[in-house]
Amino acid sequence: MAQLPRLPLLPLSLARVQGRTLAKFCFSLLFLGGLLVGGWWWYFDSLPRPLFAKTHAQILLDRQGRLLSAHIADDGQWRFPAIEKVPDKFTIALTQFEDRRFQNHSGVDFLALIRATYDNLRQQRIVSGASTLSMQVIRLARGNPPRTLPEKIVEMFRAWRLESLYSKPEILQLYASHAPFGGNVVGLEAAAWRYFARDPEQLSWAEHALLAVLPNNPALIHPGRNRTQLLQKRNRLLARLYTVQVLSKLDYDLAMAEPLPEAPHLLPRLAPHLLDTLAASYPQGERFQTTIDANLQQQLVTLAQRTGDQLALEGIQNLAILVLDNHSLATLAYIGNRPDRDYRAELGHAIDLIQRPRSSGSTLKPLLFADMLEQGMLLPDSLIADVPVNYTGFTPQNFNRQYHGAVSAREALARSLNIPFVNLLSLRGVDPFLMYLRQMGFQHLQRSARHYGLSLVLGGAETSLWELTVAYANLAHLAQTSTIKQAYWQQGRRLQTEIADSGLIATLSKATAWLTLDSLLDLARPGDEGYWDKFSSSRKVAWKTGTSYGQRDAWAIGTTPDYTVGVWVGNANGEGRASLTGTQTAAPILFNTFNFLPLGRAWFSSPEAQLTEVNICRNDGYLSNGFCQTKRVKIPLGSHFSRMTPYHQRIYLDASQQWRVNSECESISKMQARDWFVLPPDQAYYYKQYHADYQPLPPWRPDCVADLGHQQEALSVVYPQEATQVYLPRELDGKLGEVIFRAVPTHPEALLYWHLDNQFLGTTQSFHQMAVQPAAGKHRLAVVDESGQRIERQFEVLVHEDKSQ
Repeated sequence: MAQLPRLPLLPLSLARVQGRTLAKFCFSLLFLGGLLVGGWWWYFDSLPRPLFAKTHAQILLDRQGRLLSAHIADDGQWRFPAIEKVPDKFTIALTQFEDRRFQNHSGVDFLALIRATYDNLRQQRIVSGASTLSMQVIRLARGNPPRTLPEKIVEMFRAWRLESLYSKPEILQLYASHAPFGGNVVGLEAAAWRYFARDPEQLSWAEHALLAVLPNNPALIHPGRNRTQLLQKRNRLLARLYTVQVLSKLDYDLAMAEPLPEAPHLLPRLAPHLLDTLAASYPQGERFQTTIDANLQQQLVTLAQRTGDQLALEGIQNLAILVLDNHSLATLAYIGNRPDRDYRAELGHAIDLIQRPRSSGSTLKPLLFADMLEQGMLLPDSLIADVPVNYTGFTPQNFNRQYHGAVSAREALARSLNIPFVNLLSLRGVDPFLMYLRQMGFQHLQRSARHYGLSLVLGGAETSLWELTVAYANLAHLAQTSTIKQAYWQQGRRLQTEIADSGLIATLSKATAWLTLDSLLDLARPGDEGYWDKFSSSRKVAWKTGTSYGQRDAWAIGTTPDYTVGVWVGNANGEGRASLTGTQTAAPILFNTFNFLPLGRAWFSSPEAQLTEVNICRNDGYLSNGFCQTKRVKIPLGSHFSRMTPYHQRIYLDASQQWRVNSECESISKMQARDWFVLPPDQAYYYKQYHADYQPLPPWRPDCVADLGHQQEALSVVYPQEATQVYLPRELDGKLGEVIFRAVPTHPEALLYWHLDNQFLGTTQSFHQMAVQPAAGKHRLAVVDESGQRIERQFEVLVHEDKSQ
């Protein structure tokens, strides 16, 4: 077998050279790869993302940045959101203490590093560090890991990267926001409030110096220990500031004389309910800059605390106060509930009752008044019936259970009479009124008009103090809005970033808003007996109260040209109290609140360009038909009010002026014409009890009666009305009570005959009332006068069951 030829072997020296070349090449590849990996890490992964992942406290600030309230962070730390600006004093004090060449290095101070290395080698232990502020920010971001040499190297590389991404002011901001200041206090802003109860910008040189040295050893702040060491560190820094001529001799002496703080202060709790509400609305929010006036808020917290303690003695546990600026709809004060640092859950102290829906009581009446003025269906002086009425089973009652026969719309508003406003809502219609309220911003009115019915204007719907106060503020805003621009409904503002304009066109004119507010001036203030306006120092306030069914809610809303104040008083659990009324409970708080507000303008200017004058009858407020004394009043320019008076007529009397006559029984030459104010019999029955000057129509002369026929006035039954349900209670002795039927003839002296279910009951004269004890069930009442006129009413009797048997 033939052998293959052998290749010649390379010289040994050449093989060694090639091996070294390959090794260098591999080492170069590894080195470049390391550089690439290190560069990739340094550029993309050396800094944590995000740099600080800890949760923050939620803080509430007033319009000038003053702290109002705060929620602690989820991990139990008072870690405020990142501070927006580091005070100059703190910047100077911190850099002089921690990093004097901070403005000149790029994350690592090599001079400080050389000095620290020399000192540590000489002492054979760590006596000095060389961490810059940038390196300390990295350390804070990494959760304060153990201080080892590898960790220090990592901090140096990451500090370089930090300096390439952030400016010097931003790095200072990161440090000031995340440095530890002892206990569970993190960040400069939280420390300033905890130790000095002030904003960082308001701290002195001594206080800033203390906070500058504290993160270096935060345990020194513990009250009662280490105070000497802490004082020495602060004073050394102050001396340094004096040496470098940052402090004058006077400033230095004053700073050295300042004592150390004592125990940490409790953080302010001036508006905890507002913070709760905003935190629920904006879960990601951390720093809420509100429109609140901190000084006013503090004053009203004191008022609410004092008043709340008094009301608690009566079993009334909760209250709320809201103040709005009418020009910007900004919230100036927000007391969501009775102030109490130790909330009692069973009393509902933690609930924000400004936002909680409650029965509106009578507070919607001015809004119905304004709506009907705008629609041309009403004038402030128009008479409205105030007599017993029944609407398909709904029988409204006035608060005092009295009837006035007929009252002007303005008076009905001032007295907050229920029956006239139910009659007005029946005329207006529940559907259009409900639509108008929703446009104004009443978001809790979500059910149908059929569900609410006519009780809508008496508290049959729920609304919040926020919605009501904003609605009244809208009236004040409209009343002084320029007529050149289109008016829009405004939204209440709590945050400075919120806008007031809702974009919805206002459905009321400036003139209507002004007339409505002017009508609300007529209410007599509690305890003043109507004489408050005799004092020149008393400001004009258009205001309205409300009390819900069962006396569960007491409301008072008032407005001036500049401010609107809303007050709610009651129990969060809905428990009623006999003493709980809008006038007696909520109104005093309303006027006490106004006492804390600047006087401002005296009253709204009359919008003459949007008003016109008409002649109305002096007695009833309707347009004249020529048979009444008139007066001129101002109404909105766009009003289409056209209703002629139904209550004035021309009658003819004989020569004696005692008898009514007509051309059938008296010659025209002997008849004397008179203009007469005549109300329907049921209205006249009650009206004359309050108006002694009311004169009923003179009787017809006997020889004229036979010729009247259908012209004779009808009989009127005051109670019961058609389809009324009569409640027949049991007395204390267990016996059934009686019900009083009332009727009104044209002439009180007439003789009336009463029948119940075709059974004769008796007769009445002068005082036409009949006490009856009908059985449970449906009945028919018939009343007949001397001339044979008859009127009937169907009703149903409900009997209270005797549960004792």
